[in-house]
Formats: sequence, C-alpha cells, structure tokens
Amino acid sequence: MKKLTLLLTVLFLIAANAKSQDASATPEDIQKFLKSKTYVVKDPNIFGSYNRAIQEAMEKNWTITDWEFIDETKFAQIRKSYRNSFIRKTKVTFTKDKSKTAYTFLSLLLGDKASSMKYMPDICSFPLSYYGVDHDKYLYKLGAIVKFMQNHVKVLQENPNLSGKNVFKYYLKNLEELKGKTLYLIKDEVAKNVNTPEKIKQYYTGKVKFVTEDDIKNAILTGNPNVVFLHLVKPPEDGSTEKMRIYKAIMGAADGKLYYFGYHKYKKGKYPDAFLASDFKKLSD
Repeated sequence: MKKLTLLLTVLFLIAANAKSQDASATPEDIQKFLKSKTYVVKDPNIFGSYNRAIQEAMEKNWTITDWEFIDETKFAQIRKSYRNSFIRKTKVTFTKDKSKTAYTFLSLLLGDKASSMKYMPDICSFPLSYYGVDHDKYLYKLGAIVKFMQNHVKVLQENPNLSGKNVFKYYLKNLEELKGKTLYLIKDEVAKNVNTPEKIKQYYTGKVKFVTEDDIKNAILTGNPNVVFLHLVKPPEDGSTEKMRIYKAIMGAADGKLYYFGYHKYKKGKYPDAFLASDFKKLSD
C-alpha cells in the first residue's frame, strides 16, 4: 500500500509532486522513464474486466514507451531495475487523513532498488475510485486516464521546474478552453439542485448534457474533441460518512486533458457525494 502526503495545493492528483513517501519523481527520473520499457501489471483476477479494459486503453493510446503485460510474479522479479517502468493499480491512503480511507489509483512507477513498492519513484498517479468500488465505475474512462498520464510525463519533461506549489495552477489554465465544449454528466453524480440543464444554467452557462456511461466511453473511443466529462470519486452507494472526501475532475474525452480538479468533504444534508453547484460556478470563474 502506498501512503501519500496530502498537499492541498496539488490536492492528490499528481503523485509525482504530492510526495508518495519519499518517492516523488525527479527530472532525472523522468529521463530514465523515457528510456525505459513499461510493464502493465495485470489484475490477479483473470476473470474480471479490468485486464481487458486496460489492454484496450494501452493499445489505443500509449505511445511514449514500448510496453507489455506482466503478472505480479514477474513484477516482483524486475521492479528494481530503473530500465523498467510500471503501470499498475495501487491501494492508497493519506498520511494526514484520520479516517484512513483507502483509494484505488492507477500509478506509473519507475523501477528502483527500494525495499518495497511504496518507495518506488512515482511519476504520476491518478485516482480511480474508493478502494473496493466495482471496476465498472471507472473502466470505461481508462482510455482518457491513460492519455492524461502519458501527457503529464511530457508536461514534466518540458517543465522541469514544476513543483507541488505550481503544478495545479498549470492545469487550471485549461479552464479557458472549456468554451464551446459539451460537458457530459451522469445524473446520479451531480447534486439534486443542479441535476437538470436548467438548474445548472444558474451557475454555469456552458454546454452540458446528461448521458450514460456508454456515451462517455464512446466519446473517449472516438476521440471526440468537443466533449469533456466528469470523473467522480466517491464511496460505494450509500457508503458516505461525515468528512469523507469526494474528488472530482473534468477531463477531455479526446486527449485526457485536465480542466478542473477539486474535492469537498461529505456532510449529510449539506454537501452530498456529488458534483456541486459551487463546482459549476468555479468552471465559469
């Protein structure tokens, strides 16, 4: 299990700058990664849907390094070489989170002689879900997430001075490019007071459309440049408790570009486990 230090300026999106233990990647690590071969670690459950989904996402989107699939046994054998890099699901908790809530991340790690995986240089980690949530809640978005991770490496390569104090601001500038794009939303992922286009217009004047998971998946598969979508990380249905963090991101379907990232703490009757009116307002600010 990896434990991340919660830096509010970066939230917890970019583990390369959020310091996963002492394993945040350096500019030198980025150069090593670019010369590495990337191994995608398969889920041990061979009958599950994750392996098929991540294979499809990699085949369609990953071009920055050569890659292949391996199992956990092979990972243990080759993880200590810096000539290898790895994409795998990781279980994450935050050192300052008293609730000890666990999440599932997709992590891009560089091989290292560290004593355990949690100390391996973490180039980029992206939150998929609360730990234990069904894979189907995020599998259809893996194509865009893989694109984001690949593009983030390029961002770090071209901007070696990015740090935990300024990387989030770097991505916030993308908000200006939302104009003209349609925001795809799933109805049960937005708060009840903004669950129709008419209600949303009070806070956000951009284009919105309520869709299905298949609609988002198709927009990602076809690389629709006019679509952005909400990625929401929340507990299993009816599993929210006071002060649990609800994370939300707006991403591009075609390129995985990050436009918005934030979180709030769940509070029954006041702050639901959903995208809020205040989030829509921030998209317009």
